[in-house]
Amino acid sequence: MKLHFQVYDLFIFTFPLHVGPELFSSKSFAVQAQKKILSKMATKSMANMLIDDTSSEIFDELFKATKEHVRNKKEAHKILKDLIKVAVKVGILYRNNQFSPEELEIVEKFRKRLNQTAMTAVSFYEVEYTFDKNVLSGLLQECKSLLHDLVQRHLTPKSHSRINRVFNHFADVEFLTALYSLDGNCRPYLKRLCEGVNKLLDEKIL
Repeated sequence: MKLHFQVYDLFIFTFPLHVGPELFSSKSFAVQAQKKILSKMATKSMANMLIDDTSSEIFDELFKATKEHVRNKKEAHKILKDLIKVAVKVGILYRNNQFSPEELEIVEKFRKRLNQTAMTAVSFYEVEYTFDKNVLSGLLQECKSLLHDLVQRHLTPKSHSRINRVFNHFADVEFLTALYSLDGNCRPYLKRLCEGVNKLLDEKIL
């Protein structure tokens, strides 16, 4: 089975460890994270983990939208870093063939559900007045459940807590409503998010 897992790997290299009050860059963390990970696990598969510009931009916009909604830069960084911490572990497990055949079936289900979620999110942006917060929230919650199942025997309760925190934020109907508000402050972020997601869908990365 050939699986484009690049998009999950990209979670790994998103946010700087040390940032100023207003500075934010995915690329700066990419270098730091890659060096740190490779120094502990210098395998060929790990060396192939690279971030592309499109995904980097998507995560930057996710951070901006989160910061705008929670009105707290520190909390926004915490949410996105939790996302990275979970994804780096999942990426390592996958690239080092740690998943059983049964778990690989869950990987495929997760990939399909994430793809569906991405297409739905873009459609809700492109076609006015079609946005349904409950539909999008439900899809994200399904992704969360599949991810819990996937890593059940691999990760600690702390990692499961991180999964909950990340997905509960992005699936929160108030956050989604603010993100999709036609005249809200998050609208420019949503536009760039969907442009990036569309590109990943076209390239069959997501």
